[in-house]
Amino acid sequence: MVDDERDGVRLTSLDSPLGDGLGVTKGDLVDHLDAFADRLVPLLAGRPLSVMRVRPGAAPFMQRNVPKGAPDWVATVPVWSASTSRQIHQVLCDDRRTLLWLGNQRAVEFHVPFLPAGATRPTGLVLDLDPPEGAPFEVVVRTAHLVRRALTDAGLAGAVKTSGSKGVHVVVPIRDAEPDDAAAATRALAARTERLEPELATTAYIKDDRHGRVFVDSTRSGTTTIVAAYSPRIRPGLPVSAPVDWADLDDADPGRVTVRTAGELLGGGDLWAAELPEPQQLPAELVAEGHTIPVARVAAMHEGRRRARARREAGDG
Repeated sequence: MVDDERDGVRLTSLDSPLGDGLGVTKGDLVDHLDAFADRLVPLLAGRPLSVMRVRPGAAPFMQRNVPKGAPDWVATVPVWSASTSRQIHQVLCDDRRTLLWLGNQRAVEFHVPFLPAGATRPTGLVLDLDPPEGAPFEVVVRTAHLVRRALTDAGLAGAVKTSGSKGVHVVVPIRDAEPDDAAAATRALAARTERLEPELATTAYIKDDRHGRVFVDSTRSGTTTIVAAYSPRIRPGLPVSAPVDWADLDDADPGRVTVRTAGELLGGGDLWAAELPEPQQLPAELVAEGHTIPVARVAAMHEGRRRARARREAGDG
């Protein structure tokens, strides 16, 4: 087994398969993280980190709590976990050494919230575009352009990246917004996108209500996470969440940028930093509109209960 040491971190079994069916080695992952550390670490630093890890012979799993046996130089932050009703300690990946250590732990996906540790106001919002099953990537691209139109109409600007899976993320840096207002603005932008071309885009949270349209997901706000730009994803070949210039979006291929090709295709510059606009103030009327729109998950929960009740009553009849 090939071992190495970088930045004081012992890296082991670099020539071993990373995980089942991925077609890459652990070394491929570590080499990518190392090559993009100067671009990836600034996106992770100061934010409670959630990672998706893999192991050969086991299913991928999400890890939020710092792994047992972590070196004492790995910084963490205490976070209350509502799902487990206890305090956990999430990693703060503030330097290359921590990133390499995570790579050696077979951490593949790096998910961060828009709310930095200790902050009370988010630094951005995102519209996550999810295509219907079997649809070509072109429908996601068309929807991303609709999002851009909705942003422009609101006096805002955003940057776009592939999700590393089947969709894209349109990210809007913001400032001076309370979490509830940022969430409301995201809902309003999603609704405006849907109104621009309702046969293409939908805000329907329940899958059965989407009818082959692209889902404009407005629910990733507050402490909800988004995969960072330049992060790999757990898919065959390890595709990367790759920044895209708006002018090049029509020709983007979400599976082309992988841990083995990202260095060549993305070059040495930081395209994501170059594409992101400066943080913007959210328009008051956009926020006000959003506050009239129900939270998608809550609305879907109530609708699911209503439908279940209707089915039971129909059965009784």
